[in-house]
Amino acid sequence: MANRLIHETSPYLLQHAENPVDWYAWGEEALQRAKQDDKPILLSVGYSACHWCHVMAHESFEDPATAAVMNELFVNIKVDREERPDIDSLYMAAVQAMTRHGGWPMTVFLTPEGAPFYGGTYFPPEPRHNMPSFQQVLHGVAEAYRDRREEVFHSAEQMREHLQDILSFDLEKVKLSKSQLNVAAQRQMSQFDSRFGGYGGAPKFPQALIFGMVLRTWLRSEDQDALNQVTQTLQAMANGGMYDQLGGGFARYSVDAQWLVPHFEKMLYDNALLTQLYLETYQATHEPFYRRIAEESIGYILGEMTSPDGGFYAAEDADSEGEEGKFYVWSLAEIQQLLSPEDAALAQLYWNIQPEGNFEGHSILYVAQEPSVVAKELSISEEDLAQRIAAIRATLLAQRNTRIRPGRDEKILASWNGMMLRSLAFAANVLDNEEYRAAAIRNAEFITSKLYKDGQLYRSYKDDQAKFKGYLEDYACVADGMIALYEATFDLRWLQVAIELAESMTERFWDEEQRSFFDTASDHEQLITRPRDLYDNATPAGNSVAVDVLLRLATLLDRYEYRQYAGTVLSNLSGALIQLPGAFGRLLAAADFALAEPREVALIGDPADPQFKALLQATYRNYQPNKVVAACKPDDHAAQSLIPLLAERPLLNQQATAYVCVRRACKLPTNDPNELIKQLG
Repeated sequence: MANRLIHETSPYLLQHAENPVDWYAWGEEALQRAKQDDKPILLSVGYSACHWCHVMAHESFEDPATAAVMNELFVNIKVDREERPDIDSLYMAAVQAMTRHGGWPMTVFLTPEGAPFYGGTYFPPEPRHNMPSFQQVLHGVAEAYRDRREEVFHSAEQMREHLQDILSFDLEKVKLSKSQLNVAAQRQMSQFDSRFGGYGGAPKFPQALIFGMVLRTWLRSEDQDALNQVTQTLQAMANGGMYDQLGGGFARYSVDAQWLVPHFEKMLYDNALLTQLYLETYQATHEPFYRRIAEESIGYILGEMTSPDGGFYAAEDADSEGEEGKFYVWSLAEIQQLLSPEDAALAQLYWNIQPEGNFEGHSILYVAQEPSVVAKELSISEEDLAQRIAAIRATLLAQRNTRIRPGRDEKILASWNGMMLRSLAFAANVLDNEEYRAAAIRNAEFITSKLYKDGQLYRSYKDDQAKFKGYLEDYACVADGMIALYEATFDLRWLQVAIELAESMTERFWDEEQRSFFDTASDHEQLITRPRDLYDNATPAGNSVAVDVLLRLATLLDRYEYRQYAGTVLSNLSGALIQLPGAFGRLLAAADFALAEPREVALIGDPADPQFKALLQATYRNYQPNKVVAACKPDDHAAQSLIPLLAERPLLNQQATAYVCVRRACKLPTNDPNELIKQLG
């Protein structure tokens, strides 16, 4: 018999709709029920692609005996962390304070007023590894709430105060400079794993935001070690099992230090951020490898993760048919059965497929040696090797597509779509690809028609419903994507959307006391404290993207007040930026933009004109992240009125013309793409 979650749209909540647990979604009904019945709240937070969430659901939430204990002793609330990042970040901070670690599934016990007093992550059905069983935890917490009420409420009040304290910061400030940014970068780079790439050990995450900051360090300071750290890591990730060698796209992280065994779920945000990074590295090196990985990752998103009306789905599960990674792994016997003996031998050598496998008796495909080494061993050219591998890949992929796919979370999240929109629009320019440009436009039209209504951006869309008022990260990431799309199309409607979202950020999210942005708007539901997450996690912090967006709009539109907001956040967090660079990759990138005297590129002419297109391609040929690009036809007065950079820019020789400016001081106009490349530096 279904519980209340049957009425939700979140795939994660719907996964629990048949549980014998009397689940509530987060809302006033559940909170009032806890107060009315004087019961503590059991808050369970997870997401649909989370392997251990599935494990705990099967072991405990599907178990009638455990569910009976939960229903008798608690009001049980299930939350999809991707729909409610405010609830997730707030209570995750509490769990980390209590246990010194966090993760999902997250299990938190609250007073009826919502204050946390005990929590953890996964609890097993039986005691093991020094962990109590879940039922032991349930009985222990309920007993404490019943018999030691004063102690529980005192603990909850202390935790409430702690959460308020950590959201108020008083950090030492420094004067930001390029040399200070180099200090921060060196602090981060000192943690590099010189053997396998990446930072730290197992488990190892892709950390696209940090490597984006390190790539800027190479450009700013000509530090070859910085570029080497980026290229070594990007090559290792894309050759490893963390990258889908057949279908493209990256898994969320590697459980080992060498990028071999992934945690198999694929997230939209990872692939959006990594696509951007691989494209930027392609601009920096002009090595086709990085372009190929970006194109394959985009191909995965457009082929498997795009809704019929242009939105991008959130995630694919790690599990299929109840087993983690089953969809992705191979046996040597399968390979030999599918391919000719010659091709099977080549596949075995190229992807190091051994009879014993490398993952629970099967093989995760990974590129074990440089293609040049494989080609030499087989006495064939690298071109022949690439062609044969492409044909083998197509055969294996066709066979894999007959398998049962992992579950797909088809909710469409505003901020994650904004990240992918940015990457797609950027790819359209870097690779001169009209398919990407068209897909970016469709996505922007989806966002503006389905998620953005009467000035209100919504967080989540599924089953024809837009739900939950947008968070700071939604406004900032969608604005970021819209700016990138404007620069790929020069259609003013996308820039206008970005401006509207920026106005909402400054009006509805700004905290004058703490001189930064809250994560929730002034008209959002009130939790026990108003959340503000300043640190990058797998996705960039809302404050970081907001600063970047405001700096770019300030440069494009000559809007001093936007620069003021951005500068205030940068100043306020300046000490933390330098001391904790791993937590501020995106904000350090924004600081680099602020200090770099960004190039202002004005292109005048008809975007359909081949000469104009040649200038646009030249603008994006090399890695130059600190620039804004605007364009219009000579008689486009609306664009010239909105964007001062375009005003009074005549054509040179009656041909498409480029102007490169810094603080509105411009170099000589040019019709020559090569001269434009030189002027951009």
